[in-house]
Amino acid sequence: MTQSAITLRPVLVDRRAFLSMAGAAWAVSLSPAAAAVLSRTDAVFASAFRAGDGAYGIATVSEEGEVIDRHVLPDRAHGLAHSAVSGHTVAFARRPGTFAMVLDTAGRDEPVVITASEGRHFFGHGCFSADGRLLYATENDFAGNRGMIGFYDGTDGYRRMGEFPTYGIGPHDMTLSPDGRLLVVANGGIETHPDFGRTKLNLDHMEPSLVLIDTATGRLVERHVMPPHLRQLSTRHVDIDAGGRIWFACQYEGPRNARPPVAGAFAPGEDMKFLDLPEEAAAALANYVGAIAVHRAEGLVGLASPKGGAVVTVDARTGTFVKLEKLADAAGIAPAKRPGFAVSSYDGRFAERTSPIAWDQHIIRTRPT
Repeated sequence: MTQSAITLRPVLVDRRAFLSMAGAAWAVSLSPAAAAVLSRTDAVFASAFRAGDGAYGIATVSEEGEVIDRHVLPDRAHGLAHSAVSGHTVAFARRPGTFAMVLDTAGRDEPVVITASEGRHFFGHGCFSADGRLLYATENDFAGNRGMIGFYDGTDGYRRMGEFPTYGIGPHDMTLSPDGRLLVVANGGIETHPDFGRTKLNLDHMEPSLVLIDTATGRLVERHVMPPHLRQLSTRHVDIDAGGRIWFACQYEGPRNARPPVAGAFAPGEDMKFLDLPEEAAAALANYVGAIAVHRAEGLVGLASPKGGAVVTVDARTGTFVKLEKLADAAGIAPAKRPGFAVSSYDGRFAERTSPIAWDQHIIRTRPT
């Protein structure tokens, strides 16, 4: 299934009806077959998906690619966040969506639906605080054309507590530093407004950046901007390796015949350094990295490109190229329990199995974490 095909037929559901359906679905325990899958797998992942009838949802899936359970969503989701402390998994609406759904993977709590504040919409990503008590979400103040981080109280029904700026425009992915003191945010630099759908409004004067923000105060700690010749290199996704280095992945909005670097890394206090990939690997990524994942235990970084139909692996310690794998419609990527990465695709592939659903852009590992 192509990327364009997955965007068809969004299912709009009345919020009250949606909450009723979600609660009923959650109240049903796992089927014996699903429980058996759960008992024999070493790792569990979660991803948003689109079913064959056009309905959207979030599913858990085993490392072997077997779907364990599914839950309905009112529209298409994008990225996810998981807290090992609370057991909560959150699916964020795809830009310019205004909902996020919280599921308790331990089955203790009913789903919670978060609605974006007036004048805000979600950018499809977020993360939890180290203690699991706060949820952070990248948001758009579209009237002010500025990126924001909304933060929500996970101990009080995910009540919105406040917000602080991302010190850029078009924030997308973000992650938390290992000590919990910093948020690492990829400001894509692209201006959008819900009145214009997903149209990119400033490709001729983009402002991509990577920023470090103090979680306690919202203060800007560091800001890294792209050099002038790479201003159309939109910073999109981030992850952190075992040594504390920040890895970033980009999507290029410039000329098709250009071949800019699309990923790199830096440590706090240092300048960005871009990956120097072999020509074949760089071409295979097609100027578009849709997802990045660090396998901290193995010291690897994985880059997935749905446009190029490829997955590139590099050594996190040296930045050297490890291997190139071809996978049509490669979508989400996450560290596997077994060696290497788990990778999903838009046409329903996960590990060695193909399911009758289209996996969305991202996957996360929820067990073990």
